[in-house]
Amino acid sequence: MQDHPEPIVPTGSVAPVPRRVRAVLGGTVVVDTCRASYVWEWPPYPQYAIPLADVAPGVLTDKGTVAETPVGTATRHTLRAGDAQRPGAALVHTGDRVPELAGTVRFDWAALDAWFEEDEEVFVHPRNPYARVDALRSSRRVRVERDGVVLAESASPVLVFETGLPTRSYLPRTDVRWEHLAPSATVTQCPYKGRTSGYWSAHVGGAVVEDVAWSYDFPTREMSPIAGLVAFYDEVVDVFVDGVRRERPRTHMR
Repeated sequence: MQDHPEPIVPTGSVAPVPRRVRAVLGGTVVVDTCRASYVWEWPPYPQYAIPLADVAPGVLTDKGTVAETPVGTATRHTLRAGDAQRPGAALVHTGDRVPELAGTVRFDWAALDAWFEEDEEVFVHPRNPYARVDALRSSRRVRVERDGVVLAESASPVLVFETGLPTRSYLPRTDVRWEHLAPSATVTQCPYKGRTSGYWSAHVGGAVVEDVAWSYDFPTREMSPIAGLVAFYDEVVDVFVDGVRRERPRTHMR
């Protein structure tokens, strides 16, 4: 049994997006809509379905191929704006399985330079309207180990509870054993927290655990309590909370 809530929206679900959605490629706004839909192609998070009428004219070219998706068949299109070209980056739904998707487009998220909900940039994928992310200060003592070596220990963590993921413990930098960590060039993004400002690999007993820890110096407004703190992937370390060892979770993250 999982120790955290799992996503509850089934594949194939569709819901309206009550936010203005825009996307930019090559300096051109190629999507600008207040009529997008959320579409769940798999349970953890949705994609946007954009009405064709709200896509900039002339940016899509039909490749003449058909793709099968979890919500039905779609025709694959190339996206072009200015000097930027993204072959096959757009799928125009036929609506054969989910009729309300007929005439809407799903873009490969990474094919666009930037996405915005209202005037705030969104990273990685649309924010799930049925997911919750809370950052709560705590006095529980958290100790992080790898192969018996303590990497961090703190009695003032900020615990992040995110639907579909195990609880993450963000610890003050003064409570991290930096002699066991080395910086890496990795940068990741999260739709709820923003863009990371640092990643570190652990060097323990002659072995290296790549990108075991990360930090957000400038997180989103909602996640401001984690600013500058350091979190570890529970999937590859041993985490003790008030002296009790947690089982390592299995997730799509590691």
